[in-house]
Amino acid sequence: MSDTCSRLIRRFDVKRVAQHRVERIIDTVAAEEPLSIHISYLLKQARQTENLAITMRTPGNDRELTAGFLLSEGIVRRPGDIAEIRTIGAEPANEVVAVLAPDVDVAAWRLGRNTFVNASCGICGKRSREALTEELPEYSPDSLQISTAAIERLPEQLSACQSGFAQTGGLHAAALARADGEIEKLFEDIGRHNALDKLLGWALLEGSVPLSGSILFLSSRSSFELVQKAAMAGAPILATVGGPSSLAIETAREHGMTLLGFVREGRVNIYSGDWRVNSI
Repeated sequence: MSDTCSRLIRRFDVKRVAQHRVERIIDTVAAEEPLSIHISYLLKQARQTENLAITMRTPGNDRELTAGFLLSEGIVRRPGDIAEIRTIGAEPANEVVAVLAPDVDVAAWRLGRNTFVNASCGICGKRSREALTEELPEYSPDSLQISTAAIERLPEQLSACQSGFAQTGGLHAAALARADGEIEKLFEDIGRHNALDKLLGWALLEGSVPLSGSILFLSSRSSFELVQKAAMAGAPILATVGGPSSLAIETAREHGMTLLGFVREGRVNIYSGDWRVNSI
């Protein structure tokens, strides 16, 4: 078993009951462990280190997960904002620290975040749609066009790339695809938000943000938080296997994103941004 696969899964001795027959089997399940994310930043010429968040994730690609989380939260915008991401303690480690560049203004970010959360309804601890408008980077307009034929290629490719899901049935996937529907990169995690953060973090560290020429394809449904993360990375198209929430649709429409749902073989629902989809 590869090191990557071994981090994604755990094995347990369980009892299976099927058609009134009882047997002992070894079941393969998705791994889940906490990751504590710390940030180190400059405040009044003094270096400060503090705990930013704890997330339950599938171990592996913690560097990408951390970078993606910082990007989607609006703390960083470009690769140069992160000087270093390192683990704390012996491997396998469940703590990481992101050392931010001296010009990253964490104090201003925290002030804006607290103001938005206190002044709005607050959605799962996130900022409201109005706050998202305020924090979005200014990206150049995209010219991305895709065909329904390219969209129809996505589900089969996603399934073929989901090695962790194939073994456990319990991992979400987030994939980056080209306009022709070819998947370029994929990450898996027990959390759909984490899977997307891993993908966006990889893109940030590779210098590929904004994702103006790419499609984000997720194995889950779409929610406000996922649309928010896609918008922060400058992705014009978000497609999901499941359906969207009402707030996901409203947010995508407000920000000119193309939101696709129920992307399965031979079908797709276009909830916003249909001008990017060529049905021929």
